[in-house]
Amino acid sequence: MKTPLQLAQSVNEQASLDTLAEMVRHKSYSETPGERVLAERMVEIMQGMGLETQLMPVEGERVNAIGIWRGTGGGKSLMFNGHLDTNPATEGWTVDPWGGLVDDKFIYGIGVSNMKAGDASYLCAVRTLIENGVRLKGDVILTFVIGELQGGIGTYKMVESGLRADYFINSEPSDLKAITMHAEAFTFVIELQGITRHLSKREEAVDAIRAACDLVPELTELKFSDAPDDDHRSINRVHVGTIRGALGREFHEWRPPQVADVVRLTGSGRYGPAQTEENALADLRRVLDGLMARWPGLKASVHIQKSPGRPVMPAFQVDRNSRIVTAINAAYEAIRHEPQPTGPITPTGFYGTDAGHLYKHGGMEGVVCGPGGRYNTMPDERVDIPDYLDMIRIYLLTICDICELQ
Repeated sequence: MKTPLQLAQSVNEQASLDTLAEMVRHKSYSETPGERVLAERMVEIMQGMGLETQLMPVEGERVNAIGIWRGTGGGKSLMFNGHLDTNPATEGWTVDPWGGLVDDKFIYGIGVSNMKAGDASYLCAVRTLIENGVRLKGDVILTFVIGELQGGIGTYKMVESGLRADYFINSEPSDLKAITMHAEAFTFVIELQGITRHLSKREEAVDAIRAACDLVPELTELKFSDAPDDDHRSINRVHVGTIRGALGREFHEWRPPQVADVVRLTGSGRYGPAQTEENALADLRRVLDGLMARWPGLKASVHIQKSPGRPVMPAFQVDRNSRIVTAINAAYEAIRHEPQPTGPITPTGFYGTDAGHLYKHGGMEGVVCGPGGRYNTMPDERVDIPDYLDMIRIYLLTICDICELQ
């Protein structure tokens, strides 16, 4: 019987690249029929491997693909989680976004980094073990979900159904780093109301646009006051994404000689698992109080914007000494011969991922670790081939550790 390391070294590299390339060729834009087509294909592949499978209903015709490799008993169970839906391809691509192109360095395609390379990594890790006749004591659960881009509705539905494991690995792109904490996200809307005058008398006005220019840098530097430690503080962030200013709340833009009296800003904030949205909102209000003090006559308000019918992606954390963390750390070192970067590492720490639902709503212990990241969500999105293949090997060793060889 081969050792786990020998099994990891026996991964069929060409077959693994072919599997990922096939997944990339599926145009699985979020909230389109392509999601279901790829989910059905994943079930077909898992059935061919001998796994128990199901297409789990989410909403309408949208489904998750679930596969379970049953163990013989006595070992811990491990769930892998990743989404099949992708962002749309943007302008600027020089290769076919759905071509599954592989060259000597990269595999390319829309969604290959976010996050089909992660999906394919755990599929290929399990396939390698099965093809080598391995039996495990614990179950391995493969979940290929949809709707991550709508707040994680696929994973939320899966957790709601009762599917659980002792540990999980969420395969969002982290460049193979072990992420032990990420933020919760919220969207805010700020409205500034000034006092208009003709430019000839602008000294008498309260210019809402100039006040907004004063406000944005302060928001950009904001850390929330309830961060209990440096780990939480490191994943606090506020970003203003849109600004619109003109005359009145209808934003009349045809009268530029007048001082703008209304500005609306929308943005997003991030805070850690021991922090609250209520405190974040209070901190934003304190910033606005300071702005109004600096700009007498200015009125400022802020509120949190929700998406009806969509879950909020919660924050996530795991102790660095958790068995799942130490297992993936050991696997990484065995393959790469160096310690694995571990912690609330950014930019992944600023992401919202389905790990939040597994942690908060599923009560599970897990880690975020996946291939891709540095070329994420950009034209010619791609993943380094060595990273993808090493991720398969690291997952394989982690499975053997957590679930135990029979």
